[in-house]
Amino acid sequence: MKVAALIPARFESSRYPGKPLAELKGASGTPKPLIRRTYEAAGRVGGLDSIHVVTDDDRIARACGEFGAPVLMTSAGCRNGTERCAEALGQLDAPDLIVNIQGDALLTPPYFIEALIERMASDGEAVVATPAMRVRSTEVRALQDEELAGRVGGTTVVTDAAGHALYFSKRLIPYLPGAALGSEMSPVRLHVGVYAYRPGALTAYAAMAPTELEELEGLEQLRFLVGGIPVSVVEVEPPPFALRELNNPEDVEPIEEALARAGLD
Repeated sequence: MKVAALIPARFESSRYPGKPLAELKGASGTPKPLIRRTYEAAGRVGGLDSIHVVTDDDRIARACGEFGAPVLMTSAGCRNGTERCAEALGQLDAPDLIVNIQGDALLTPPYFIEALIERMASDGEAVVATPAMRVRSTEVRALQDEELAGRVGGTTVVTDAAGHALYFSKRLIPYLPGAALGSEMSPVRLHVGVYAYRPGALTAYAAMAPTELEELEGLEQLRFLVGGIPVSVVEVEPPPFALRELNNPEDVEPIEEALARAGLD
């Protein structure tokens, strides 16, 4: 398969304007902008034939030019990263598979994305795939505390017997009776926001209007489910460091600590 990786990035953000250009220090203390760190993370993934940053912002495009990342320009009307990938599809050289590596997902381990590519290569009926990892019971209790405090601790997913997503939510799902957290590993699977799509699935997504559930949850992948497009969930092993996206300025310090623990400069 010809696999193209796209990194959607936008400058405007309600929680963190200019986030793609935020400087983050690595293991040696060297600062690099977030978009560069995500591009370098994509470069560590095996099986990719091309990597492009996809944006509508000239500032991001200029920054990418400074470290040699190729850029595809899209319109400012894209409502999420999947729509931006769909718009960029026509600028690519007929890929068989498109991988969406979100611009703030710099800590995503390469094997997460490689597992998606492997799943799509081995299952011709899979049209969209995304990873999830089983969560320890102690971590679920911490997420419950976050939820009680009115904060979102992550996105969770439940699947059918074939591994297709039934639902994604920013709430903890499924419901957990007291005995459900009695062992080390819980029934909860935390979704990781990386995707692999067939070109036809991306085109179909762009043709659909945003859905009520997508807007209520703030989760773009729910448009696939509401539109009847199955999403294959690939279970992956958790990495030895905490996965964290850069959503707010206060996320910078813990992400820098994770970069240091992972030995990433």
